[in-house]
Amino acid sequence: MTKNSVIKGVAAIGNEGIKKHFKTAEIWQPLFELAWNGFDAAATSVSVDLVENSMHGIERVIVKDDGHGIDFDTLNDTFGSFNDSAKKANLALKGAHGRGRLAFHLLCRNASWFTRSSSVDAVIDVDAASIKEFVGRPLETQQQREELIAQGRGTLVELTHFTSSLPAMADLREKLSVEFGWYLAVHSERKLLLNGIPVAVPAHEAVRKTIEVNDAVFEAQVIRWERRPTSEKSFLYLMNSSGELVYKVHSSLNQKPNFFTSVCVTSAWADTFSKERDLLKPDAHTPTSRTWRKFQAQLDQLNQSVYDEFLRRRAEEVVQGYEKDGYFPTYAGLDEPEKAWRHQHAREMVRQIYIADPRVFHNANKKQAKIIIRLLDRLAVSNENDALLDVLNDALDLDAASMEKLANQLRRSSLENIVASIEILQRRTAAVQQLRYIMNEHYREVLETPDLQKIIESNTWLFGPRYETIGAEEDSFTKIARRLREDVMARSKVDEEDVADEEDLAGANRQSDLFLARKFPTFDSSGQKVFKCIVVEIKRPAISLNKKHLRQLEDYADIIKRYPEFKSEKMHFELILLGRQISSADTQIPSRLNNLIARGEPGLVADDPRMKLYVLNWYSLLDGFELTNGFMLDNLKLKRDDYSAVSKKELVAELQTEH
Repeated sequence: MTKNSVIKGVAAIGNEGIKKHFKTAEIWQPLFELAWNGFDAAATSVSVDLVENSMHGIERVIVKDDGHGIDFDTLNDTFGSFNDSAKKANLALKGAHGRGRLAFHLLCRNASWFTRSSSVDAVIDVDAASIKEFVGRPLETQQQREELIAQGRGTLVELTHFTSSLPAMADLREKLSVEFGWYLAVHSERKLLLNGIPVAVPAHEAVRKTIEVNDAVFEAQVIRWERRPTSEKSFLYLMNSSGELVYKVHSSLNQKPNFFTSVCVTSAWADTFSKERDLLKPDAHTPTSRTWRKFQAQLDQLNQSVYDEFLRRRAEEVVQGYEKDGYFPTYAGLDEPEKAWRHQHAREMVRQIYIADPRVFHNANKKQAKIIIRLLDRLAVSNENDALLDVLNDALDLDAASMEKLANQLRRSSLENIVASIEILQRRTAAVQQLRYIMNEHYREVLETPDLQKIIESNTWLFGPRYETIGAEEDSFTKIARRLREDVMARSKVDEEDVADEEDLAGANRQSDLFLARKFPTFDSSGQKVFKCIVVEIKRPAISLNKKHLRQLEDYADIIKRYPEFKSEKMHFELILLGRQISSADTQIPSRLNNLIARGEPGLVADDPRMKLYVLNWYSLLDGFELTNGFMLDNLKLKRDDYSAVSKKELVAELQTEH
């Protein structure tokens, strides 16, 4: 070949046949293919540069590499072949079909490959209109691109006359990262640049371990990707001490939902590795050698530990997502301890089943997942709960060891939740007994405001499930509510009609009423988010509630309704009047209670759209707890303690303790 030789060639396939192969390719695929060709040419650096015109449109795209260049003498073996590449015998090379270079027609009309190799400077031109044809011609040194002259060798592909638009720069950078991330991680010495800025390896976690087998040392690295690489499944890459890829095989971690890995192994043992060597020789460095089999067994254990850790974290993320989206039952009608136990039990059951086999939930839509969760929840607490493991055993197709592990986990989580619920119930039962004793035996004694207030704040569950916790004080609301309440309460003082026995009057005057006010976000009956405002007025234990106190509560409600800051439709109020007992001489409070008894809310005396009023006595609260939890209390046969030898001070201290 002379310097003036021109090589014209034709691919062994028609124009339309070539284009049909790229029918489903994305618009940015040509850039991927050209960059891969650069790395396949042993390039350590590949750059992609987008050059804009004055209108900010793409004028040129240049893909440059520092590889070994294109051999001008063998153009017919490269540009003349399609689906039959000379590279396919080399597993280290990506372009194994000999067609990627022609993907440029998706983007533009013209492509030119400027190349410098050890033999010659040359350029190869291809026009999209006649894509099967190519023209190659030698170049004088002064005709070659300066970038290639400066680096000594390589290829520069120039794309012009664009017919389609590329994604925005940030999107293109992300796509390059996902496509080439695994390769850049495996080959840390290589780099890919977009407009001069290196493309980063995408988000991942890496676990490294040195594995020794016989006299061989293997440095293993399991890379778990946050997102699936666009062009690779989960492979095991074996590299020799020079970093050259000598063996590539699917890893044991394929076909795992949302789990994407690359396993990189480097070892001097691979310096003489061969797939073709006599496989009957047990010590030959081949995929069937004893050393490799032993190593792979340990590597599989490492892979499994990475997958198990991923599943544990992923399971918790899935459960939290299901909880946020309302997949779990609400357990309406159950008291708070049982509701908490059922909810935690359902969460743990879903978590453990996901760990056992994530495919159960992976492809389920919202409706299907809700049905699965709610059926499992019902079965788990029914008298058929042993059948749950039979169902899971048949459906999940687990081996015996995995099934036994799942069964033990489910049994353990159930037992832990049962024990936790019993402990809560025991503590609350003790608190009810202690309060009952105080109200019977110590009510005449001075119960200082801080003492009784702390008891209430530590046991807000007494008011019912919706008051399980009413949170810490919200400063602005509490201050306004307290000031408005003091305006009402200042109008009347304690007199003889407020106490059941005249001898209690002096003690009642020495004591103080208690007041709690809280505001917190919640949902109304229609599912709309609102602020719930709770106000609790606790009368001194020596006082018997009567119509005067009911009128105070109503006056307070009227003031709140008129107060500008509380007129929002998003603020719902519950005002609670609590005393030791309702006066036997009073008729108005019992009448109000009877009129609203059909509503099913103990203590309800008034019900407006945004304002509910309640009158409760301590014994109703305590009896309500025992009735609500009667079934569990009867079955647990909890012992009632005798507090006759315990001082009032000790009882108060115990009740003030938060559990």
